[in-house]
Parts: sequence; C-alpha cells; structure tokens
Amino acid sequence: MVHTKTKSYTHKVGKNKFIVIKIFQTAVAKTRNGNALASNAANVKVFKKDKKR
Repeated sequence: MVHTKTKSYTHKVGKNKFIVIKIFQTAVAKTRNGNALASNAANVKVFKKDKKR
C-alpha cells in the first residue's frame, strides 16, 4: 500500500443520519520474474458513540 486517504461525511435526511465514507488508495506491485498482486482491499469499522448524560 503506497497511499491511503479517507474522508467521512454525515448527511441528515429527515430523522435519519447517513455516514458516507470515501476511501482513496493506491497500491503498486513490481517483480522481476513471477507474479505480483497489488490489492486495494479496505477494512472499515464504524463505531457508535455512547450518548453522555
């Protein structure tokens, strides 16, 4: 993985809130002989914040 950049936005439509996560990644794989695989897989976890009283 060469570079990873994430942006997250929240949009409110009526009573519902939506989270939009944009992930920008670049990967490079090089080899002299054989096979090379550049993967752009992403793992995303979304946690809900506890409401403080």
